[in-house]
Amino acid sequence: MGKRSLRMSDTVAPTSRLQSHFANAQQQYETAQFGMWVFLVTEIMFFGGLFTAYLMYRVQYPDAFAHASSHFLDLTLGTINTVVLIGSSLTMALAVHSARMSRSKMIAFWMAVTMVLGAVFLGIKAIEYTSKWNEGVFPANFWYRGSPDWANERIYFSLYFAMTGLHATHMIIGMGIMTYIARRALKGDYSAQWYTPVEIMGLYWHFVDLVWIFLFPLLYLIGRH
Repeated sequence: MGKRSLRMSDTVAPTSRLQSHFANAQQQYETAQFGMWVFLVTEIMFFGGLFTAYLMYRVQYPDAFAHASSHFLDLTLGTINTVVLIGSSLTMALAVHSARMSRSKMIAFWMAVTMVLGAVFLGIKAIEYTSKWNEGVFPANFWYRGSPDWANERIYFSLYFAMTGLHATHMIIGMGIMTYIARRALKGDYSAQWYTPVEIMGLYWHFVDLVWIFLFPLLYLIGRH
């Protein structure tokens, strides 16, 4: 119990950070945590709808989905991106750890590394998107007719771009927020007494990474020939 109390007090806002509509710093911290978890639950439901649609169509058109995945998706690039995002989760965790240690410059450093890894992921994804456009399987440029199941493969790619595009959008938003937090860290705004924004950003980024951990096997691995 003593360790738990110490852990909670490590992240509560000092008096100067306490907003007027909260009774105390502990309540402010717990409200911020609760709000982030509620947001993540809504995001799970959001992505869950797409995952459900994907699985339903996959069961209905298994051959078309397997052919589209095997012939058009680059497993090597997908694997590299998976490793990159796992690495970014580690660097984000190091940013939160640096905040707990009151190392402001290291917060900014590890967030910068996280953003670089995020940019690498998005760059590889842009290469994949360009390839799909040229191959005629991009929803706005779907001219591919090289398979008897091309119409059903179009469903696969519509879901592929919806899910990966939404995931990439979340990454871009997260990187924008990280830029702001890193700039504040360089000004010394965070310390062991208050680093709630860093911790909440960490939760968000880990969620984004977790979504990809589910997307990768669904889109790249299942049913490959």
